[in-house]
Amino acid sequence: MNTAVAEPGRRVTTLELFFDLVFVFTLTQLTVLLAGDLSLATAGRVALIFVVLFWMYGAYAYLTNQVPPDRPSRRLLLMLGMGAFLVCALAIPRVFDDTGVVFGLGFLAVVVVHTALYTRSHGWDSIWYGVPNAVAALSVTAAGFFDGLAADALWLLALVVQFVTPFLAEHGPGRADGRSAVTMRAQLGSLDPAHFVERHGLLLIVAFGESVIAIGIGIGDLPLTTGLFGGAFLSLALVIALWWTYFVRDEELAEAAFRRTPAPARFRLAMNAYYYAFLPMLLGIAFLAAGVKKTLGHLTEHLHTGPALALAGGVALFLAGDVAFRAALRLYPVRFRATATPVALATALLGIHLSAATELLALVAALVGMLAAEARWGVRSAEVQDLARA
Repeated sequence: MNTAVAEPGRRVTTLELFFDLVFVFTLTQLTVLLAGDLSLATAGRVALIFVVLFWMYGAYAYLTNQVPPDRPSRRLLLMLGMGAFLVCALAIPRVFDDTGVVFGLGFLAVVVVHTALYTRSHGWDSIWYGVPNAVAALSVTAAGFFDGLAADALWLLALVVQFVTPFLAEHGPGRADGRSAVTMRAQLGSLDPAHFVERHGLLLIVAFGESVIAIGIGIGDLPLTTGLFGGAFLSLALVIALWWTYFVRDEELAEAAFRRTPAPARFRLAMNAYYYAFLPMLLGIAFLAAGVKKTLGHLTEHLHTGPALALAGGVALFLAGDVAFRAALRLYPVRFRATATPVALATALLGIHLSAATELLALVAALVGMLAAEARWGVRSAEVQDLARA
């Protein structure tokens, strides 16, 4: 009997979804920061901020998978975490100017609340996450007292600490109760696949909503002409194609892949698929939203390099992340999406040398062509399997 099928599945609660809405506000603020200065330096800093923030989002997603917010004390603590993320989000637009310390203190509060809740499932083992997370938060707070390279170096230090934290938790000294590190890895991997996959899928949906809102912001008070409607529909079609890329097959297959994976290996799989691979996907959505904001008012014009790269680079980043996601979970094929990634990036040249509308149309065409080719491959693969069985 397949015991994986018998695993219980828990649904994401409305409080967790509410938490995700607050977290995605940080993504909205990063889009505002990027749209204000579409330069490589700002793009790098946006990526740095989001990577640091998303580590703690992932920590909360894992936490509520293990410690459901089904009691008043847990709900109140999770709400405090929401408030702390809100502080971080409000400080983002000027985080490298005069709100860096505020951001850092908010981030430290995010860590403290998480560690307090984490003890409910892992007891004193929480120290292997709580202490490194606090060090990273203190490094970010200290960055608020400096400018330029010193501040950037402290942000990078926080990032390095976060990246070594899973290694410390999995391979650190023996636990106080005498159980081995192998047992601890099994505990870290005791994820509820249905809840974990659904939680990240809902986060992606909320993030897509940011791109739709960007359409309205990009239009602003402009006259509602036929051309403007065309640009808005092209932008919406682009978001729909990205939605199709992930949600039509990947979410269901991802849950099945988790159920097939033994518990000791699930934590590493979750890190590879839903942290490292999800980072470029979510950043891609933020860059795309910034590009849409800067583009819809200039559909017939040649784009500057920044907006053109934001549009094309956002889609390419999403596809690159999706390729990594599929590779981590061994969902095939990946070659169509891998091929479409540089094609999407190359459409920036069309925006720069022709027009914004041409670039949008080319991006939609590239994604639709990719999905159509992949669908044909699926039909042919099924026909081959049927012939083999016959």
